[in-house]
Amino acid sequence: MLNITKNVNGSDLKVILEGRLDTTTAPQLEAELNNALGGVTALKFDLAKLDYISSAGLRVLLSSQKTMNKQGTMVISGVSSEVKEIFDVTGFSDILTIQ
Repeated sequence: MLNITKNVNGSDLKVILEGRLDTTTAPQLEAELNNALGGVTALKFDLAKLDYISSAGLRVLLSSQKTMNKQGTMVISGVSSEVKEIFDVTGFSDILTIQ
């Protein structure tokens, strides 16, 4: 189960994720982002309530990062120790901007 909350402020988009970002829920997030990233210059993910992220979820974040590299910035905040460990083990800590 994944709850996605999007807050738009001009060209800024904040995406709050709550629950699990896995093989089942990653396509849902990917579809939401595909529809929302046009014209966005600052993308922020709030992962404070994200319990788990799988490789499918990591792929969606990487895809978002590639898109935002062309049109602006992407920041991830509120990362729990469990999710941070996954980012560290996979090397995503070096790819993504985590606050």
